Amino acid sequence: MSIVRVNVPGGSYPIQIGKNILRQLGTSIPPDASAIVVLSNPTVRALHGDAALNALKVTGKDIYHFDIPDGEQYKNLDTLNSVFTFMLENKLDRKSVWVALGGGVVGDLGGFAAATFMRGIRFIQVPTTLLAQVDSSVGGKTAVNHPLGKNLIGAFYQPIAVDIDIDVLKTLPQREISAGLAEVIKYGLIMDSEFFDWCEEFADELIALEPEAITYAIHRSCELKAQVVEEDEKESNRRMILNFGHTFAHAIENGIGYGEWLHGEAVGCGMVQAAELSALVTQFPKEDVERVRALVEKIGCPTVAPTLGGNDKWFDTMKLDKKATAGKIKFVVLDKIGQAKVQGAPQELVSLVLKNTTSADVETTSTSTASEVPKTVKAAAPEVVESTVVDSAEVAAEMARRAQMARDAGAGTGRTGGIYGVDGKRPDSDD
Repeated sequence: MSIVRVNVPGGSYPIQIGKNILRQLGTSIPPDASAIVVLSNPTVRALHGDAALNALKVTGKDIYHFDIPDGEQYKNLDTLNSVFTFMLENKLDRKSVWVALGGGVVGDLGGFAAATFMRGIRFIQVPTTLLAQVDSSVGGKTAVNHPLGKNLIGAFYQPIAVDIDIDVLKTLPQREISAGLAEVIKYGLIMDSEFFDWCEEFADELIALEPEAITYAIHRSCELKAQVVEEDEKESNRRMILNFGHTFAHAIENGIGYGEWLHGEAVGCGMVQAAELSALVTQFPKEDVERVRALVEKIGCPTVAPTLGGNDKWFDTMKLDKKATAGKIKFVVLDKIGQAKVQGAPQELVSLVLKNTTSADVETTSTSTASEVPKTVKAAAPEVVESTVVDSAEVAAEMARRAQMARDAGAGTGRTGGIYGVDGKRPDSDD
């Protein structure tokens, strides 16, 4: 098990990552909890509900279980109200503890319920999709959707723990893996070029959920997100870079209907569009645009968006984006791989990007699948040391040291990218 610690004014908490974490869930429950409420959906409950409930029984607390319908289209105020009704009918109180067992919808809605029920109760994130493990469960963003836009009604409210069990990923369809990997790639693009290089090199291992590779990818993604959240908990400035690709992605989701594409699929496509825009407004190298496109396609996400009936729909939806100010749309763009910023863009340039990245022939119900991968792959990820605690405030300096060691190790070899663990040693390669 490895631990990444998040330290913010809204609360300091651990992110525990490893195998069999679900079986230890009871250890995350505070001793003074009056009751435990497990929020899930029928799909997740059938797969992991028994394991979670068995783990929680050791606490000796009363345990309640409430399922919400499965799908992004149910992340709304009506569903939220049904949760409140359940809580009130069962006379649950401020000492109750939420356990959000599921993907992004369960985590986002459950977190918002925790933030607002009786003005705030404690909750634990137990993400069961790759996307939720590397993104939505970390950082305290909670929300529901509105018919006019995604995640427009919500609050910043930190969990008391995030418990990530990599074993649950084995139950996911490949499409969900692809969607989660889009968010993994995003961290390399906006913050860590070495990590992006590594994702390119070990994409097959990630697609195949090779344990060491996927554990490292989750660990590093959580480290990078924790860094940003610590700097800017409530997204007043720096945290906006985490929305790379999301201005386009949210427009896609809203335009075709929530749930038709997975969020990560829309983000993958949106990152390609944002990279194209970066080439126009920051001189982001065109060859790097193609690297982004190739890796998004490699992991199995769409790289061409639907037209949504025309540019007016795109712009109307983008103006509701949370980064927009006074109706002026802002985008996260790249100066280079590993360095992002937020800025506006002329409408004519955005229109050019839409012309080059959309097609009326795109299916609005995505059926994308990742390319076939070997049944067995060789582990090649950096080792995550057992039972270590990583304080994200120290990560930046440490990663700079590792990167320099990797560059030194690669001198004269033609390969200078990659992150290879604390000792800087380069693993064996098939090259």
